[in-house]
Amino acid sequence: MRFKNREHAANLLVDRLSPFYKNKYPLVLGIPRGAVPMAGIIADALGGELDVVLVRKLGHPLQPELAIGAIDENGNVFLSDYAFEIEPEYLDLEKNRQLEVLQRRRAQYTPQRRPIDAHDRIVIVVDDGIATGSTMTAALRAVRAQKPKKLIGAVAVASPDAARAMLHEADAMVCLKVPADFQAVGRFFDDFGQVSDQDVIAALRDAGAKISAVASAHQSFSQR
Repeated sequence: MRFKNREHAANLLVDRLSPFYKNKYPLVLGIPRGAVPMAGIIADALGGELDVVLVRKLGHPLQPELAIGAIDENGNVFLSDYAFEIEPEYLDLEKNRQLEVLQRRRAQYTPQRRPIDAHDRIVIVVDDGIATGSTMTAALRAVRAQKPKKLIGAVAVASPDAARAMLHEADAMVCLKVPADFQAVGRFFDDFGQVSDQDVIAALRDAGAKISAVASAHQSFSQR
């Protein structure tokens, strides 16, 4: 299976998620930046609410694209087994560097409100794909700490090892493709263009406007 783009993958995830979660007002959390437009499509189709879960991978000192773990915006860290071979000084530096990125993103993305509370909600955490599973693990654990009613992971493509690991982190996992020859997430998309911070902000703003419109319509109907 190949995906035309992230929108195509999101609509396929909607098909898989709808029978269970449509009109149950799930909280759909996208992992920035690439997965946020996907999460917006899913939230809209399911009649849910959109927000972000902020996590960043911790890069290997010699191969920055290789994740040795991940950190959430509260400073909680997940480390892979081989990360313990890395010098503690480098780990501290990398944690602080990525935490600063997360703090800037929170200030950009939702400057006038707190993150939406996941407590006792059906929560769907969305990513376009997972290679090592570090960022998705950190995201799921960050949400799990808020005690959701049910926690679901939803991804387009995952490596076999990452897909197996996620089964232990979520109550349910929806993954459209788990290729044995996984090499990189972008390899399975015809169009895997970069998603910008402005794209994320626009998706959150549009979702907030829709929620406000529905709430206003409901209030107006109730007053009749």
